[in-house]
Amino acid sequence: MRVLFSWLKEFAPVAASATEVAQALIRLGFEVEGVERLGEGVRGPLVVGTVAHIEELTEFKKPIRFCQVDVGAAHGGVRGIVCGARNFAEGDRVVVALPGSELPGGFTITARETYGRVSDGMICSERELGLSDEHSGILVLDPDCEVGADASAVLGLGDAVLDVSVNPDRGYAMSVRGLAREVASAFSVAFVDPADDLPALPEPTAGSVPRPIAVDSPACSIFVLRTLHDVDAGAPTPRWLSQRLRAAGVRPVSLIVDVTNYVMLELGQPLHAFDAERVAGAVVVRRARPGEALELLDHTTRELTEDDVVIADDSGALSLAGIMGGVQSEISSATTSVLIEAAHFDHRVIAASCRRHRLSTDASRRFERGVDPRLAPVAAHRAASLLVALAGAHSAGLQAVEFEQPAIHVSTTAQAISALIGLPVDTDACARLLRAVGCDVDANDDALVVTPPTWRPDLRLGCDLAEEVARLIGYDQIPALKPSPTDHSGLRASQRARRNRDNSLVGLGWTQVMLTPFTSKNAVAALGCAETDERMDLVPLLNPMSDEEPFLRSTLIPSLAAAVRRNRSRGFDSVAVFEASAAHRNGSRAATAAFPAASAPPTPEQFAQMLAAAPVEQRWVAGIACGAWREASWDGPRQAWQWQHAVRAACAVLEAYGLNPHVSAGERAGWHPGRCAALTVDGPDGTVVGWAGEMHPRTLERLELPPRTVAFEVRVDALEARMDSAMPPAFSRTVATSPVVKEDVALVVGADVPSAALAQALREGCGSLLESVHLFDEYTGEQVGQGRKSLAFSLRFRHPERSLTDDEVAAARTAGVEVAAARHGAKLRAAATDSAR
Repeated sequence: MRVLFSWLKEFAPVAASATEVAQALIRLGFEVEGVERLGEGVRGPLVVGTVAHIEELTEFKKPIRFCQVDVGAAHGGVRGIVCGARNFAEGDRVVVALPGSELPGGFTITARETYGRVSDGMICSERELGLSDEHSGILVLDPDCEVGADASAVLGLGDAVLDVSVNPDRGYAMSVRGLAREVASAFSVAFVDPADDLPALPEPTAGSVPRPIAVDSPACSIFVLRTLHDVDAGAPTPRWLSQRLRAAGVRPVSLIVDVTNYVMLELGQPLHAFDAERVAGAVVVRRARPGEALELLDHTTRELTEDDVVIADDSGALSLAGIMGGVQSEISSATTSVLIEAAHFDHRVIAASCRRHRLSTDASRRFERGVDPRLAPVAAHRAASLLVALAGAHSAGLQAVEFEQPAIHVSTTAQAISALIGLPVDTDACARLLRAVGCDVDANDDALVVTPPTWRPDLRLGCDLAEEVARLIGYDQIPALKPSPTDHSGLRASQRARRNRDNSLVGLGWTQVMLTPFTSKNAVAALGCAETDERMDLVPLLNPMSDEEPFLRSTLIPSLAAAVRRNRSRGFDSVAVFEASAAHRNGSRAATAAFPAASAPPTPEQFAQMLAAAPVEQRWVAGIACGAWREASWDGPRQAWQWQHAVRAACAVLEAYGLNPHVSAGERAGWHPGRCAALTVDGPDGTVVGWAGEMHPRTLERLELPPRTVAFEVRVDALEARMDSAMPPAFSRTVATSPVVKEDVALVVGADVPSAALAQALREGCGSLLESVHLFDEYTGEQVGQGRKSLAFSLRFRHPERSLTDDEVAAARTAGVEVAAARHGAKLRAAATDSAR
């Protein structure tokens, strides 16, 4: 919102400078983009002159005029000035830069010979004075300007323009009225409301009949139509009005259009002017009809839907309500009768239409943010009074339809406000601050019952009032307090596990990514999932960001596959990425739940209803890898990602949660049936929490991934909940100071015995002194016999408080081997080799 400082001061008569006002607005929560000065760079004598005589110089290729301009006796009387503009005539008032003056850009004016004449000054255009980009002709002033007067004062040069960025929840500030109210409150001066004390309009002439109207859409709560006759459409727009429009970034068009734009900037109420002679019958606000089309003022034809609201007559739609008018009823130079329309439309309907048509206008931006519903008749009256004064119009009366809107009452307490903003504020101070922005406050002891003004649709809850009090006090006045630590603060067990998990995967060569949580049914079906697969139980989005991905993810694999494809398309043949995120499924959730008010916590019943209506959320860690984890080099051959790497990554995830995963053959849609491992916890018969291995060739073909691509996915939400319930938060893990004892053991077992099962037996047998067990070698050959294999494990023993003795380590190692022998027939490598011989 750009506004002239002098215009702002008419309604907020402050003694402060424009810079001080900008700083005050910043303290109130607004973002001021900058403070500009009109005509910055203009120096020296700049006077008002009148064109006494024009001599046309026809001997040159382009039309040139030699003008005799009277600048007043005090400035040398009549001066000869060469000018190429054609938009002025003898008798017009113009701005003359005399020799010695300087224009923006460092352009110094001197008396010089040009086109065979001595030009003793310069007749200026708006762009040459730094007022706007208009340069189609020179600047013609109002005829009542005094000859010889200081043109800088006439043009308002030196006046400041404040460029204020308005937040979406403060639509009232997209007007001079709204900003002036804020400035008056900040400087404790009386606010002069431009909506009050409007001049009375002349009585309608005899026989004048206002246009009949009707409202046939709940999206319009008030509709006002004022009829004006005998309008002089060719009357010029006064300098003061066009200057304010240009300063606000609005290009003057014609007096009628300029007046509607001016009132919108002044009051914040969008208006539209129809040529009454081009409107047939009654004017109706209604929904668009199927197949209806409308050519707008930007000369684009829009195909309308039933979700659009239009203003129509007997012939069809005249304008897209709240957004833009149509060419059929456009104001022209021949217009003599005007219909001034002012209305209040539902901000949600306007916003939806703007998105649907990809169209944003000054009017729609105001309606989207919220317009004062009481302003419509005031704005129509203000526009009519300006056209009566400037275009000789006569009012033919007013027609209005209004649907009563219930008043909003918000209850809160000064104590609640103080608690929210972190600053003690008594009841009187809260009431005084809220009244300053137009609220009606009923204060009783600590209780406050607040009726927000109609121009503040953002004040609906107690927290909104607290924010408003904090804003008016000044955010810089709220003390900054350090949070005090509570008992058992620090990372929870699951948080530490997440860090260890991600670090472990990165150490294994995987790269963590964060992807969008959306998917499509086809993407999930590409995994080969049947319709009964739980991954096909997708949660639809009410307002998807893309029609191609209208669901929440039920699995992370399709998104990771898309990330791999993008990287491969950019020349990265070897990719290994993982993601830790949520997946959602419908499950047996209820259809809807009542949305509780934000003024109080939800009741247990409401909370249960919300949980029942919420989708089922699960947390997963998943990854996809293809290509090589090690490229060929002088020190070794190329090493490709294989299914074992995916299994190792999945095991690393579970180990980060302090679990000993059991790996067995498994099946999962999307994975190769012979190269897929199922991971369980709590033993081989425990709950399956993940799958890992090589993906199915047909799945890879549908996902456009290379052969032998591997993947894993592990569900971790239940594991994290179990960890947090069993272990309180702590700042860090305990670092043992006692020494570690390392032992290696090689066991010979049948070829069908999983290494994870043997490792689990060693853990249980060695007991609490065993810190970790790691498989580092696997051997098959003649030395261990046919159908058998040797698995070598590295064992780490440690006591948390002291050094272990040799006997303690030997006993623990022996116990572990005995459990492995009892369960899986394991024998120590040396003994097994002797028996094989």
